[in-house]
Formats: sequence, structure tokens, C-alpha cells
Amino acid sequence: QVQLVESGGGLVQPGGSLRLSCAASGINFSFAAMSWYRQAPGKERELVAKIIGAGGSTNYADSVKGRFTISRDNAKKTVYLQMNSLKPEDTAVYYCNSYFLARNYWGQGTQVTVSS
Repeated sequence: QVQLVESGGGLVQPGGSLRLSCAASGINFSFAAMSWYRQAPGKERELVAKIIGAGGSTNYADSVKGRFTISRDNAKKTVYLQMNSLKPEDTAVYYCNSYFLARNYWGQGTQVTVSS
């Protein structure tokens, strides 16, 4: 059974930082493409960042380039999203996604709220 468990969300002031974690089980993590998505109220879910391949190739949404960093620890089967210089428009539920053997798996989501 595949499980993705996110943690690290919370309330932060504009300009602050948070680090999200997603622990995976039930998949061959090293071969899975791992991504972070987010969904704000009234908006569609959007891709934030993706990390794929043995070399850890990364892609980012234009809105987070230079502020967010995705990384993975294959030994711990965990993917991270370091979020710096947070803005109110980053407020959303953040979801971990794994794409493995042509199937998508999702975590339950973690709330990130950026507000003063």
C-alpha cells in the first residue's frame, strides 16, 4: 500500500520560511518522480516543483523560482520543499505527489498560511 505523509505546514509571516516534508512508503522511491502541488481556495491544483531521475533534475513553477527548493533523500524515502521569502499568495494546501509505474499517488495535504 502506497502512503505519502506530509508534514511541516503552518502559519508564517510574509518573508518567512517553512520546510515541508513528505515521507513515502510502498513504492520504490528512488525510481519515483516526486512533486509538490498546491491548491488555494477557489483555484485549481497547480504544480509547484518536481524532482525526477537519478540525477535529481528539478522543475519549478515560475511563481516560486528562486524562492522554493525541492530536494529528496532516497535513503529516507523523503522529499522536501524548502520555502523561503513566503508571500500571502503562497497560502494553500500543499500536496505531495508520486508518479511511479504510470500511477499517481497523493498525500493528504498540509496547510500553509502566509499572513501577518
